[in-house]
Amino acid sequence: MDPVATEQKRNNARQKLMQSILDIGSKAFSPDVSEPSRAEGKKEWDDAIQRIKTFNLIAALNILVRPGHSPPWLRPKLMEALTLVPLRPDGVRATMEFVFAVHPSSTVKVSEAAVPQKRGANITHEALDMATKLLSVPPTSVTPEAWFSSIAPQLLVLLDGTEGPELTRTASYIIGFGILGRKASGAPGTAGWKCLAEPLLHAIKPPPNAQSTSAEDDDEIVDLSKERVLVKYQDLVTALRRLKSLVVSHPNQGLSKRLLSPLLPSLWTLSTWKDVNADLAETIGKPASELLKIYLKLAPSPELVLYLIKNLGYVGGYNQQNPEWIYRETGKDEIGIVGAKPRIGVAQPVPPQITMEDINGKITKFLDLVTTTMSDADIIGAFLELLKRWFKAARQSKGGNVLIKEEYEETQDPLEQLIEIKTLQSMMEKVPDKLATQPRRMLDLVSEIVAGSATLSEDDDNDDEVTGVALSLLNMIVTVPGFQKSRVNPDTLSLIETSLDKLSKSPTDTGKTANNLRLLLLYRDEINDPSESLPSAPTDRQVEDRKTYSLAISYITAPDSPPPVRSEGLHLIGTLITSRSPILDIPGILVLLSSLISDSDEYIYIRIIKLYTLLASSHPKAVTNELLDQFIDPKETHSVDARQRFAEALAQAIERLGETFTGDLAQRVGDGLLSVAGRRIHRPKTEARQARDAKLQERKNKEAADAWGGEVPDFGDPITPEEKARNEVLEKIVEGWESKRGSEDIRIRASALGVLGAGMEVNISGLGVRIANTAVELCVSILQMERELEQGILRRAAVMMMHEFVKALDKEGEGRLGFGFGEKAREDVKRTLGWVRETDGDGLVRRQAGDVLESLENWGVRRLVGASEEDEAKRAGGLGMLRGLVVNPMEEVNVNVNVNTEAGGERPRIEEIE
Repeated sequence: MDPVATEQKRNNARQKLMQSILDIGSKAFSPDVSEPSRAEGKKEWDDAIQRIKTFNLIAALNILVRPGHSPPWLRPKLMEALTLVPLRPDGVRATMEFVFAVHPSSTVKVSEAAVPQKRGANITHEALDMATKLLSVPPTSVTPEAWFSSIAPQLLVLLDGTEGPELTRTASYIIGFGILGRKASGAPGTAGWKCLAEPLLHAIKPPPNAQSTSAEDDDEIVDLSKERVLVKYQDLVTALRRLKSLVVSHPNQGLSKRLLSPLLPSLWTLSTWKDVNADLAETIGKPASELLKIYLKLAPSPELVLYLIKNLGYVGGYNQQNPEWIYRETGKDEIGIVGAKPRIGVAQPVPPQITMEDINGKITKFLDLVTTTMSDADIIGAFLELLKRWFKAARQSKGGNVLIKEEYEETQDPLEQLIEIKTLQSMMEKVPDKLATQPRRMLDLVSEIVAGSATLSEDDDNDDEVTGVALSLLNMIVTVPGFQKSRVNPDTLSLIETSLDKLSKSPTDTGKTANNLRLLLLYRDEINDPSESLPSAPTDRQVEDRKTYSLAISYITAPDSPPPVRSEGLHLIGTLITSRSPILDIPGILVLLSSLISDSDEYIYIRIIKLYTLLASSHPKAVTNELLDQFIDPKETHSVDARQRFAEALAQAIERLGETFTGDLAQRVGDGLLSVAGRRIHRPKTEARQARDAKLQERKNKEAADAWGGEVPDFGDPITPEEKARNEVLEKIVEGWESKRGSEDIRIRASALGVLGAGMEVNISGLGVRIANTAVELCVSILQMERELEQGILRRAAVMMMHEFVKALDKEGEGRLGFGFGEKAREDVKRTLGWVRETDGDGLVRRQAGDVLESLENWGVRRLVGASEEDEAKRAGGLGMLRGLVVNPMEEVNVNVNVNTEAGGERPRIEEIE
């Protein structure tokens, strides 16, 4: 069939559909129709709306709601029907696709539309924001509960990834930022949280009084002798997969913490399940482990380590002694959640018993987990807490007094105590290097333990295990290379030496060990290798900063780091910058940030721009030079978007510098920006790429035309000739921005003028007369010579830069600047602006030119009046102008006019000015 005829047929069908909607709407809502007929028409309206296919309905309603396409009394009903489309079974997907297809930021051209976009390949940030607003805020005619209960299942299905990774990220963005990221719909208890978060959370960790979340049996007869299945294996797999997609697809750290914090014991149990095959490890173990690692990186703390140790043997439920439900193998190579409470007449299920082998295996996995995701400080904090608890329990078992600062009154479960002791032993055996990285905290605790042991040894021989452990820790710390007594707190050192002296008098093995340590501590500084003691040991802050820096870099650069973890790494870098840590490698940080600013995630690159601004306060020259070089991009390695982000960062850095933006630094920035804003830069690599893209596009157009046997038909909505002409103009403008033949991109030139204007507003005197004059001449040249339609954004930037120039002159004053705006130059600029105001083809440019012209004239008046009144005040020895009052008003202000009232001139008069 002829493609033109096919397209004409489609347009006719759409016009017929639109007319049908208008006819039915007239019967249902026209004010001229009687009430009985209107009731019948409303029923016909509802039936017709439900019968129309979703995408066709959206396309038709989108046209009809525009002004002039439907009667005013029908438009509200059409708008209501359009807003309710997402409630249809396929409404969310259809709404998203329609927005992505028709949004002005779409880059799909008619010639590229031979194959419809089915997997979100053309999703822009602007279109995504619009789709998020449409889906995350319920219309006034629908309750939040009804709205979210209808769209939530559709969004959750998209998280499965079967519709493509682009739509998965889109659904994650809508859920994470649009719904769960808003207090009105994302706080616990709200409709959005109940419909989107709780289905995922409860499928992994059911609530205390949970009923079956999935049908126990597909048959009508339920076997009461079997366990009550709360969550089936496939439902658990689906929940883990969707939760992982939601967490890793966007960097909303707060939401990630809120979703994962209640699931930590469950994720730990599922990630360390014993004897799993490859399939079960991929569907259950891997996603659970990745989610657990993300949370440990986002919220590391010693308390979190202790919490995991406490739940090392977690099997399910909320009461470990009597769990309400447990994780259990429900089939071959399947894990599910079953109720632990018995049915009537059925024996209670027995929770799986944890063995010593299980404990040892889980402790090994636990240490691997925390040592790869958490800092040494957090590990040491948890170790010291475990050591205090064990010391207290050991002393109490011997009937001795506990000589330690913190008391723990709660009684522990014997299994929990055993796990803590085994974990403590494993940490001393497997991670001694980490425990010795903070000797001060360790020595404080060791001093208390040995002091208590020494007190007990005065009454009887003390050879218990506690003292032996304390002495072993002391030996580990003292023998670390670089240990120096001079860096130990004198009170702590004195207490240790006194206690060792007392313990050394015991005839037991403990006494011998204490005596050896006493001698080692006495002569420790003397036995150091002189070459080792030359460099001073790093301070505690340097040690911590170095670890924080290493942790941040690992979070940012790891290939498998999801957005929340990368964002946390940038946050750690920001804390080091704010504290002016000497550990920062500034050139390395700048290189890292420049490599990350091209990240497609808006949240990431906005945070990077903030880091540049923070760095500019302490390293202005390095930061501004780096940003300028990356913006100029002489090697042509960055995209237009990346260069514009560098421009934004440069503008914010200049604003942060304020009056310190001066001298050689300001001169270099000004020259660089002028070179970019001009027309003389040639970019050969860009020219070659443009030639390749043109050939590729030509080949695509030819293939599409061959496939259709002629011109490719337009599959978009039917549009009027006026709309078609406007769209062609917009397409021409967008294509013209790239500036053919290897010249600089117009958007980049406009950005350069914008940054230069910001520099003038911050400190025009720092830029100097040469930069200022050259910038004004360049703007005048752009307004006079670059008159093409696609160069409108460049002319806007030129006008706005001139506006910033006038504001800077008015703010600073010519006397302070040391240069001014000459009469001839001012007249040239005014003449150019007046001409642009009358003739430019861009309405915004005309309006802006008029505003700047008015500002320039007002500044000239204020300048001349100020000079005239200042001369009069000097001559008369009094005031020439008061705020709100004008003295000696003149019909025409001129800098050379002097009113001589004594020579028959008009008498002075006071005039009030509003």
